[in-house]
Amino acid sequence: MGSRRSASASGLLYTGLFFLAILGHAVAQSPRERSSLNAGWRFSRFTSNPDGLSYDTLKPWILPSSNDFITRAKYQRPFGTPPGSNVQYVQGSFDDSKWDPIDLPHDWAIKGPFGAPGISGSEGKLPYDGVGWYRKTIKLDGGDVKKGKNLYLEVDGAMSYASVFLNGVLVGGWPYGYNSFRLDLTPYAKAGENTFAIRLENKPNSSRWYPGAGLYRNVWLVKVNSVHVAQYGTKVTTPSVSAGSATVDLSVTIENSSNSTKRVDLITEIYEVDASTGKATGDAKSSFDRVSVSIAGGTKKVLNSTTELSSPKLWGPVPEQSPNQYVAVTKLSAGGNGTVDSVDTKFGVRTIVYDGNKGLIINGAPVYVKGVCNHHDLGSLGAAFNVRAAERQFEMLLEMGTNALRTSHNMPAPELLDLADRMGIMVMGETFDTWKTEKVDNDYHLLWDEWHEADMRSYVRRERNHPSIVAWSIGNEMPDQSSALGGQIGTELQNIAHQEDGTRKSTAGLNNAQPGSALVNVLEIPGLNYQGEGKGLALNSTYPIFHSMYPDKMIWGTETASTVSTRGTYIFPVTSGIEAIVGPSAGENVTAQYVSSYELYHPSWAASPDKVFIQQDRYPYVAGEFVWTGWDYIGEPTPFDNSSRSSYFGIIDLAGFKKDRFWLYQARWRPEVPQAHILPHWTWPSRVGQVTPVHVFTSGDEAELFVNGNSQGRKKTKPSEYRLRWDNVTYTPGEIEVVAYKNGEKWAEDSKKTVGSATKLNVTADRTSIDSDGYDLSFVTVAVVDENDDTVPQASNTIAFSVDGPGEIISTDNGDPTDMIAFPSLTRKAFSGFALAIVRSKPGSSGSFTVSAASNGLAGGEVVVHAGY
Repeated sequence: MGSRRSASASGLLYTGLFFLAILGHAVAQSPRERSSLNAGWRFSRFTSNPDGLSYDTLKPWILPSSNDFITRAKYQRPFGTPPGSNVQYVQGSFDDSKWDPIDLPHDWAIKGPFGAPGISGSEGKLPYDGVGWYRKTIKLDGGDVKKGKNLYLEVDGAMSYASVFLNGVLVGGWPYGYNSFRLDLTPYAKAGENTFAIRLENKPNSSRWYPGAGLYRNVWLVKVNSVHVAQYGTKVTTPSVSAGSATVDLSVTIENSSNSTKRVDLITEIYEVDASTGKATGDAKSSFDRVSVSIAGGTKKVLNSTTELSSPKLWGPVPEQSPNQYVAVTKLSAGGNGTVDSVDTKFGVRTIVYDGNKGLIINGAPVYVKGVCNHHDLGSLGAAFNVRAAERQFEMLLEMGTNALRTSHNMPAPELLDLADRMGIMVMGETFDTWKTEKVDNDYHLLWDEWHEADMRSYVRRERNHPSIVAWSIGNEMPDQSSALGGQIGTELQNIAHQEDGTRKSTAGLNNAQPGSALVNVLEIPGLNYQGEGKGLALNSTYPIFHSMYPDKMIWGTETASTVSTRGTYIFPVTSGIEAIVGPSAGENVTAQYVSSYELYHPSWAASPDKVFIQQDRYPYVAGEFVWTGWDYIGEPTPFDNSSRSSYFGIIDLAGFKKDRFWLYQARWRPEVPQAHILPHWTWPSRVGQVTPVHVFTSGDEAELFVNGNSQGRKKTKPSEYRLRWDNVTYTPGEIEVVAYKNGEKWAEDSKKTVGSATKLNVTADRTSIDSDGYDLSFVTVAVVDENDDTVPQASNTIAFSVDGPGEIISTDNGDPTDMIAFPSLTRKAFSGFALAIVRSKPGSSGSFTVSAASNGLAGGEVVVHAGY
């Protein structure tokens, strides 16, 4: 979209879909050049302020960075020498050889150790606080800095309070760590060596979850002519769509940063996007008329045009629809000098209707939202964006039946939207966790007055061409939501979304705002957090009153369930109801700090999946839900907030292993898939003769359970029943088996058996062929198994990982929320039978390497990964 090329960050670095870009060479799209600055930085973190600088002292020089995104009076850069010019770290002569050599994206906190002083369990216990300095020197030739050329630095995300220096001079910055920003380097660059120094500062108690730290997304150098397409300067909409044709409207903002008037010509052609390569393919499918205009120096001009696209291929969410994409190739010429700029803008042709009774309608078909909420960290890789890791998350969520994602509670990496577009996943793009009133001492409320317009406007402008975006979320559970101020802020943010986009409606996650409140009155899509299912054990849904007061407004559950569990852990006795509030006598193992995986337990404000499903079936006009959460994440380890490292909310654990809840949602969301899943495991030497309830999640409508071949009865699902339960089964070693039926026919089977002692390790990889760029990833799973290759469900053997050949291990994990071993450790205990290692090829190397796992007393295992296709 706009001038942004598809970047590909992975692991602690990034996946190299564009190999030349990763090496620091320009992406081949003359005359615009966009090259990666990710490689070859030096970094140092300081636990106390090493330079005497602060955001307050730098702010007058940083505020002008927002000028393109504010409608009030523009900020003026102060005269004179900006602060920081005398700090040693910004000087080209400073010796940074003792600093850490790193590549971007980089999260300085993820290597640990856990237990950072002053960092709460809610924030993940990792050392994300402090001041971090990054330095890099690049060479520019005379052609890069000559008159008529502009240089920009584009930062996709920096956590947080970024201040950027070039050649000892403060260029600008951006304080909000989740947003992208661009700075004009033209006045400060010179021929020869140029030194970047970027200062970041994170204060403790600035987040309710693990925010990460550092330059954790991609950084780019952009070279353009003085007459060029502005940042995020293209906007494509499809106001009229039918099977026979689509009207395509194009808006292009041209910027002339020179001192003289320029005559420009603009032409744009539309091509289909090849789904496998992501690039334009074939002949042009349509084109816009050439536009010629004069643009005065130092100004911008918006050019609008329209064309028709015959027999359009529509973008829609999978699996019912297909995520087809087009690309508008815009070329700009000026003054008879040929093409001076060229920009590719991907987009999708589709229609969206938000209906109060039918929900979300895309391309004329109702689409029930089967969504999850996710935080931005990627488990043991931290906040450093990783295309392959994000793609792996999406693949597993699609397998479960997910068709939508809420980016909780902030702007995502740009590449996440590229993935969603390609894979056919709808996205609720969220901006803020708080507005003017704080939730924690150092959160976004400190920036609100001066930065919220720029943050909201720049984000919508950045992402408005992505067909995957179906709604803009302007906030989450804001303390201001029920006040008159909430209505004022909601109106302002919604208006910004209309001004920058105008094709989608806005929503917000409301946990207490009621019908008739100022915010709900203006909000286009009321989003209910836990209100729809009834908080806690209550069944008093607010869906009916919202629907009756706003019958024409679509409503949905922006945050639902918040069920907690620990993979592979089962705690007795089991509640006889469809839910229970988690506590020492209900689902908790307080000593081990685990929660039962019978998937019935939740905090006081939340609900079990079963109760959520009941309310959804009761009120079919609700458009769908976003479950909290798809994956576990670092921080917020409810109900053990002060002791564990990561959450219990995920349907999939932090390492990417499925919890039992996965199959409950898959049965609900993919009823066409033959499936049956038994829980718990059946290896209980201490429970012989004791009642051990057996639950079955199935997409069938009937099932029969057998224990050692003896039937325990055949049961049918009843209305408002989403699992089948045999709560009086007595544990006897051997095998339990379930046979599920649908419409009277055998549908699916599953079994669990008593396993023997651990004898060996089975090692597998999600991909045994990866790119040889040194950045692509393979996720290697180790299962502790018995002599029959059955996973030992309670195994916790210590596993040592190693690599032979041109590969390396980035991190290890096991999904245990209490495991305080640092993620880079090559030694990791199995948890509930499994452990994970994330590997890549060594930079600059190719060929095969062997990943091995060993454990005392067990036969080891290995897998070969080939780097380079």
